[in-house]
Amino acid sequence: MANGIFNDEGRPLPKFRVLVVEDQEAFRRLTRSILAEMAELQIVGEAADGLEAVLKARELLPDLIVLDLGLPKLNGMEAARQIRKLSPNSKILVMSQESSPEVVQTAFSEGAKGYVVKVDAGRELLRAVKAILGGDLFVGVRFSGLSVALA
Repeated sequence: MANGIFNDEGRPLPKFRVLVVEDQEAFRRLTRSILAEMAELQIVGEAADGLEAVLKARELLPDLIVLDLGLPKLNGMEAARQIRKLSPNSKILVMSQESSPEVVQTAFSEGAKGYVVKVDAGRELLRAVKAILGGDLFVGVRFSGLSVALA
């Protein structure tokens, strides 16, 4: 059979559409390569700054947005705020170098469904994606004691 996920009748299941938002090209490539391990994902777009992220989210209406916080033109928190209004069904997974509990809490209050620290991406990104697309929240292991408040 060809690559992809199939139902019991052998028909391909629809893929989850993903937008990757990261200003550093090397980390954007790394993120794409990790996400490519999940056949049920399709990367439909990329953005290198917060304004572009908002525009692409409105245009593409992705199922999942992997969003950095430290973005030029419009920071990730403000981008998340705007994306929630323009593409309310898109789930946001924050992947950032920021690791303070306050930042994590703020990300969830702005609508994030998951949070992964970049240095943990190799271990946690796919687990986070599966959890979020399955309807759960995901907080990386370094925040295991953190109780997140939902928006």
